[in-house]
Amino acid sequence: MEPSAFPEDGRSTAERSANRLRRFRFPVLFIPLFAVMLAVVGIDTLVAPLPLLALPVGLGLGVVGIACYRWLYRKVEQREDLPELAVRDRWSGLLRGTLLGFALFCALMLLIVVFGGLDGLSWGSFFGALGLAGMMFSVATMEEVLFRGVLFRILEERAGTVISLVVSSLLFGATHLVNVNATLWGALAIGLTGGAMLASAYVLTRSLWFPIGLHFAWNFTHAGLFGIAVSGSDDVPDGLLRTTLSGPSVVTGGVFGPEASLFALLVCGAATVVLLRRAARAGRIRARVQRGS
Repeated sequence: MEPSAFPEDGRSTAERSANRLRRFRFPVLFIPLFAVMLAVVGIDTLVAPLPLLALPVGLGLGVVGIACYRWLYRKVEQREDLPELAVRDRWSGLLRGTLLGFALFCALMLLIVVFGGLDGLSWGSFFGALGLAGMMFSVATMEEVLFRGVLFRILEERAGTVISLVVSSLLFGATHLVNVNATLWGALAIGLTGGAMLASAYVLTRSLWFPIGLHFAWNFTHAGLFGIAVSGSDDVPDGLLRTTLSGPSVVTGGVFGPEASLFALLVCGAATVVLLRRAARAGRIRARVQRGS
């Protein structure tokens, strides 16, 4: 006799398998997407010397990353709708995030200049900036999918917004310790600035498009426009400008770069507070779910 497709509890084998996937959805989602991110970084590195190729490849890799997230989400969570990637929010979210990210990093650079941190400024490469645009888009997309789409979203469902924001921000900062010029303070600063700000952008909109645009514009303005190495990287990017900083680390961020400066904490901290205040007014801060509920 063939084994029954319906066990004693009345559920089919397919239903039981789906329930197991949902139960362990964090590793089932995070591990494959982390592998995709590593592949994206590897491909970006290969095409980086060819800016006119790096731009379309980077944009395409970002689209592939989103497609992988959609496919895994539907397989693991058994849902067709993805509110965090709603098509209606795509262009408006990307545009608003891009404008905000550009404005915030320009404000940071203005403060550094005012306090004497600028040592030199010259023209760089227009085509190099184009290539960096593709690379920064793919990296920003994959990091937002991983840290806000998977880690923050799933943790928030159980622990609430505040705990999820703290934990995901610290882990986001810790991942930057692998960079060549990384410092403990630099990684902590990334968590306090970028991690918290990007999580707040997600909380306010409940969409990944806004933080993707914000993340992309911050990194692209950093590397693609001003030509400053990002987050302690050892590679000086071939951006539109070549910017040299000098002076106290509290002003310039030292070897880690502007993201570890006091002004980055002020600029990103102010943005985080505004985003969270607006999210609270809109009723989008979620409380911790009590066990057994």
